[in-house]
Amino acid sequence: MITLSAKNSALVLIDLQLGILSRPTEPRPAVAVLETCRGLAVRFRAAGGKVVLVNVDFGPERAYAPPGLTQHQATQSANGLPPEWADLADGLAEPGDILITKRQWGAFTGTELDHTLRRLGVDSIVIGGIATNFGVESTARHGWELGYHVVVVEDACATTAPGELHDVAFTQVFPRIARITRSDALEVR
Repeated sequence: MITLSAKNSALVLIDLQLGILSRPTEPRPAVAVLETCRGLAVRFRAAGGKVVLVNVDFGPERAYAPPGLTQHQATQSANGLPPEWADLADGLAEPGDILITKRQWGAFTGTELDHTLRRLGVDSIVIGGIATNFGVESTARHGWELGYHVVVVEDACATTAPGELHDVAFTQVFPRIARITRSDALEVR
């Protein structure tokens, strides 16, 4: 069981947006991740903790996407994303939540997330979302590098890549930078 102070903690949910939730995920379906994350958000709000909802939006025709050339970009259409792709899942956001739009994999790079959390006195972040080995892992790594106490909730994560990448993150990467738990073994008070 991991117990956190609501006063000093924030739940950071990564990329629970229509364009990503519509993709197949492993080791669990995106709808299961969304429901687990919704439950965590309800618990954080009820305890007085902060809820941060992060989406990724590269803008029209990927105008805000990182400019470095990659193999993946070579196969992507410049304007292949529907307008609602970056919209958060219906009913996820509540008044008082912190909304962050990122242009990278990680939620800290190029956003006001670190500045906002520090002003609120947050020293611990709990992370869930999609995809484990992209946005979740990048945010966890950067948060750890910034000095946050990081907790990653395994059943609140999934990947859009082969499931073994989820497993590698949870067995090889996260144990070095975070505490790992399941949603039913996390208490916020």
